[in-house]
Amino acid sequence: MSVISPAGTPAAPAAADGPSLTPVPLPPPTSLPRRILKHPRLMHHHRLVALVLTANLALLGHALTHGGWWSTGPINLTAISNMVLANFTLAILIRQQYVINLLFWLATRAPTWWPLKIRWTLAKVYHFGGLHVGGALAGTLWFLVLVGSATSAAYRGEPVPDGFLVVSYLLLVLLAVIVTTARPSYRARHHDRFERMHRFGGWAALALFWAQTVLAVRADPDRIPSTAPQIWVLALLTTSVALPWLRLRRVPVEITRPSSHVAVVRFDHGVTPFAGSSTAISRRPLWEWHSFANVPTPGESGFRLTISRAGDWTGSFIDDTPSHVWVKGITTAGVANIETLFTKVVYVATGSGIGPVLPHLLAHKVPSRLVWATRSPRATYGDALVDEILADQPDAIVWDTAEHGKPDMVQLAYTAYAASGAEAVICISNKKLTWQVVHGLERRGIPAYGAIWDS
Repeated sequence: MSVISPAGTPAAPAAADGPSLTPVPLPPPTSLPRRILKHPRLMHHHRLVALVLTANLALLGHALTHGGWWSTGPINLTAISNMVLANFTLAILIRQQYVINLLFWLATRAPTWWPLKIRWTLAKVYHFGGLHVGGALAGTLWFLVLVGSATSAAYRGEPVPDGFLVVSYLLLVLLAVIVTTARPSYRARHHDRFERMHRFGGWAALALFWAQTVLAVRADPDRIPSTAPQIWVLALLTTSVALPWLRLRRVPVEITRPSSHVAVVRFDHGVTPFAGSSTAISRRPLWEWHSFANVPTPGESGFRLTISRAGDWTGSFIDDTPSHVWVKGITTAGVANIETLFTKVVYVATGSGIGPVLPHLLAHKVPSRLVWATRSPRATYGDALVDEILADQPDAIVWDTAEHGKPDMVQLAYTAYAASGAEAVICISNKKLTWQVVHGLERRGIPAYGAIWDS
């Protein structure tokens, strides 16, 4: 194991004997165009949002001109309704676990001999949430257009059922509340409230879409052939939403607490997930769910989760450990799964970020180097976990923040990157530090990846 002193001079190892590592000076940022393109405001997530909204604006332009949805005869409510459904289908299906796993599988099929620029872009697959946000925003705006058009059509004497309008206005209010509470700033302050609004509001919205469709068909049975595709799509969306809940089960767990800050939860109920996946657990399944990275051990059944004290729920879990928890859904791929696109990677983790990194280290799919900054690693996470990490990564850079203070993580990541000959850096940390590392390296022409919180 290696460490770097805060002043940049060699320091004694903090947890094991090994060589110290001299910092490598950070290169200057690259060209101005690259710095602009790598700005967080222009990350791939936001580009995908813009792509979806731009495509919808183009379709709106067609509807206002050649399409004649409002200018030739009765208002084409069916075409507007199709736009609503198409966008919400994108928003819902792109967040479905099987679809997410498929996206990661497709993106990581590229061999490592492909040009780095192509693999660099493919590894941004985890920004798929931009399609979710874009579809949800566009679908809500199209629904506003639909309600306004249906109201106008009814005022002009076209056959629009009163019940259809009532349900549409209820649904419009509900969609507005869901979108408003999903704003990143609101979500950060009131995560539990956002989660419940998204869950129960989403279920209610789906039920109202069914009611709206039934009312439209009952008012005009001749529309059944044109409405049939919508019914099939609604059935698909309903199945997609229900599928994780059909796999809901209560399972036993074994919990050890290396310290008052951490609980290591062991599962062995006949499921061994793949490295790099996550599992959602709950003590009250209708109210709140929390996802954690699975840590399977090669050759052993079951898996572990590492839960650190980071709020009321995790604090209560550590202080009052349960004998059983609820699990649901399908294990889902996470950002670190993009490692196979590169010949070698550097993993940067802080604190409990070691949990999502550990299964990749143990799986040995790709040569890697670990940088881990945490407070008193042995006292916090226990000798067993630290020894397991060091046995796998004897050259790991472990920075004890209790001894050395907080490091410059961009400098630390670049030093490991330059010394190891890696092609990319994957950072697992809190939002602020993740952005510092990813942005700090990418603007210098280094592929860097880290979770996002905007979808």
